Amino acid sequence: MAEIRVPELAESITEGTIAKWLKQPGENVDKGEFIVELETDKVNVEVISEEAGVLSELLAAEGDTVEVGQVIAIVGEGSGAPAQQAPQATEAAAPAQKEETPAPAAAVAEETSSSDRTIASPAARKLAREKGINLADVSPVDPMGRVRAQDVSAHNNAPAPAAAAPAAKVEAKDDGRITRQKMTRRRQTIAKRLLEVRQSTAMLTTFNEIDMSKMMELRSRKKDQFFEQNDVRLGFMSFFTKAVVAALKKYPYVNAEIDGDEILLKNYFDIGIAVSTDGGLVVPNVVDADRKSFAEIEASIGELAKKARDNKLTMADMTGGSFTITNGGVFGSLLSTPILNGTQVGILGMHTIQKRPVAVGDNIEIRPMMYVALSYDHRVIDGKDSVGFLKMVKELLENPEDLLLGS
Repeated sequence: MAEIRVPELAESITEGTIAKWLKQPGENVDKGEFIVELETDKVNVEVISEEAGVLSELLAAEGDTVEVGQVIAIVGEGSGAPAQQAPQATEAAAPAQKEETPAPAAAVAEETSSSDRTIASPAARKLAREKGINLADVSPVDPMGRVRAQDVSAHNNAPAPAAAAPAAKVEAKDDGRITRQKMTRRRQTIAKRLLEVRQSTAMLTTFNEIDMSKMMELRSRKKDQFFEQNDVRLGFMSFFTKAVVAALKKYPYVNAEIDGDEILLKNYFDIGIAVSTDGGLVVPNVVDADRKSFAEIEASIGELAKKARDNKLTMADMTGGSFTITNGGVFGSLLSTPILNGTQVGILGMHTIQKRPVAVGDNIEIRPMMYVALSYDHRVIDGKDSVGFLKMVKELLENPEDLLLGS
């Protein structure tokens, strides 16, 4: 028999949430095979089994919060038995268990024990806990006696006994106009940290606009050759990353953070690229962006975006960033005020490209324009540096040949 425990996740992470069980009781497990997916504050982690055998018991349900070192499953000895044999053998005893004399309503400990003995899926146990239902009172549809989530839902919708009148009144208020949904651990962390940033920094935002004509023309002219030579597409993010790195070198206080009463000036350029996923916004870093070519930056961004969407980001991908770029333009945002990322003191917001009439010399022309925003911590960065930084980014992007030659 082997215990599956929550592994050490990272220095600052002590707990996680069961996101998805990849194996169910009764299924065969190979040594080194993934058993469960854990969701932490920053990344998802897949936990493996150290032993081969049959998964005999789950000790936590999907959605449960578990701590590092906690036992969450048991793998017993097995020799290739069909996956369904183990749960069927256990479930066969369930009807007989349900025929036992029900415990008195006041005997809470006995009810809990009875509920624990009932054969139920993790989802059913989680739902029963949320609804305050004793699993021993639920009538399963499964002929083998296994309680599933739909059985708990059906039980919950049945007329409540008189003793449960208060609970019935609460349920009666739910008329379908509101769907209550528990925040994921990642969403809770995002909410907490954004609020902390708003409360603990002197955040201001300065704006400018960029004429994207030359960059779009250069990209259109070079994209096919770029793809043939590098097997990666030429996008706008590499231009913005290169321009940001150049501006950070000239304005080092934008590439800093506060530590107590000290300012830490970072001599490296790990640029965070905000990526939207189904679970929320994550910011993996393009490490040493100053040492990478356009092609290497594009390849890094593509790889990180794929890992983010597949929940494969590691802690190393997410930590140590010095500055962040976020692109609300992909969703159609014309203008926004980005919020600082963690302890960083600067973040650049990109927006949608929109054709607008602009003055070019003494003439009015229609040009593809993008608003850009720099949010910064005024405790570290003064207006001169913030405006100068954004102006330099604008000038470099409006003359993209300089960026290519400089790389």
